[in-house]
Amino acid sequence: MNLLRNITACSRQMFKFVILLTGIMSGVFTCLGSSPYITEHDIHFSQKQDSLSQRRLNLDIHHHSDAKGLPVIIWFHGGGLTSGQKSIPPELMDRGYVVVAPNYRLIPDVTVSECIDDAAEAVDWVIDNIENYGGDPSRIFVSGHSAGGFLTSMIGLDKSRLEKYGVDADSLKGLIPYSGQVITHFSDRKSQGIGELTPWVDRNAPLFHVRKDAPPYIIITGDAEQELYGRYEENLYMWRMMCLTGHPDVKIFKLDGYNHGDMAAPAHHILLQEINRILSKPE
Repeated sequence: MNLLRNITACSRQMFKFVILLTGIMSGVFTCLGSSPYITEHDIHFSQKQDSLSQRRLNLDIHHHSDAKGLPVIIWFHGGGLTSGQKSIPPELMDRGYVVVAPNYRLIPDVTVSECIDDAAEAVDWVIDNIENYGGDPSRIFVSGHSAGGFLTSMIGLDKSRLEKYGVDADSLKGLIPYSGQVITHFSDRKSQGIGELTPWVDRNAPLFHVRKDAPPYIIITGDAEQELYGRYEENLYMWRMMCLTGHPDVKIFKLDGYNHGDMAAPAHHILLQEINRILSKPE
């Protein structure tokens, strides 16, 4: 009987210990699960006064709640310049960066040139305001997928786009387009009656603005056999021409086995890897 009482008492004590430990660990996991990062949505960035701009030209910012001087990634969405919506890739969140996702107006409501201008205005706004969100305006990287990659290249290579807003494109820390067109965008060609398979290069083509003094330029594409309309090959030519100009930091990555849409998720690893490499270079 005494042995039974002792076992019962030990069981009660063990049960109390388990309950106490569970409570402690629950508190620990709650603490570990909380994030110091927050996302602010729909911040208007444009000085344009038309109603479409007032509705459309907003951005989201994912930032640390109290850290300062963090590198900044500006991420432009894809959608052929005719569709799409700002979003912050989960792979870029809570990684020690301020991430900004702007919208831009879309075709057919505006022209391709106006899409590019919206992207340039968004970058200007970020440079002027990002310190308020813990970002470093001297360490801004621009990136995006598909149409977003096209916009990345246009505002970073065609210096006139940012000069309109008093910004030197060469002050950007790096350009990292994903599967962006470097010939004239197919939406632009379509408006001119030029077919999707007809190569065309004019002032709205990143390839027209190849130059050796641009920021570091890192190209990422999907599989050559699964990309859109020779997208890898045109980017390979872009890489070659940038090299021939004497650009000191230009790379191209081809993600075998990934099509145009699927390549973005694995490309984020390369984006972060290359940003860290560029930031580690001596000034």
